[in-house]
Amino acid sequence: MLVLDANILIRAVLGSRALLLLRKYSERANFVTPDTAFQEARDHLPKILERQKIREVAAYEIFELLPNLIQTIDTETYAQFEAEARALIERRDVNDWPILATALALNCPIWTEDTDFFGCGVPTWTTDRVEHYLAKIAPSS
Repeated sequence: MLVLDANILIRAVLGSRALLLLRKYSERANFVTPDTAFQEARDHLPKILERQKIREVAAYEIFELLPNLIQTIDTETYAQFEAEARALIERRDVNDWPILATALALNCPIWTEDTDFFGCGVPTWTTDRVEHYLAKIAPSS
């Protein structure tokens, strides 16, 4: 199991390696994200798409496919870890607490490009390294 940060959802939409990895490992690994991450990605996408001159229609078609690859975790699952998560990440970006709380609740690492999670007490993987982890937890048959 691996908790995805909102920036990984955005990277998947932008056609980076993230979508390839999600598709490759979705049958063998559990990708999860808190309910807030999809909304955060949805909020940031329009500005990013405009800045990078990416067609919105194509990008949102990919975005709508992501829930087929990534399970949404409801607040009830991670809420009891809010105080601990906020304390661990308060000096960096306290708004990221749901990602960290989900990782704490499910006892699993985070896939992110956000350095705010580094040193928070939970293993983190970046896109350029995450396949090492995925290959170990979800080897091909």
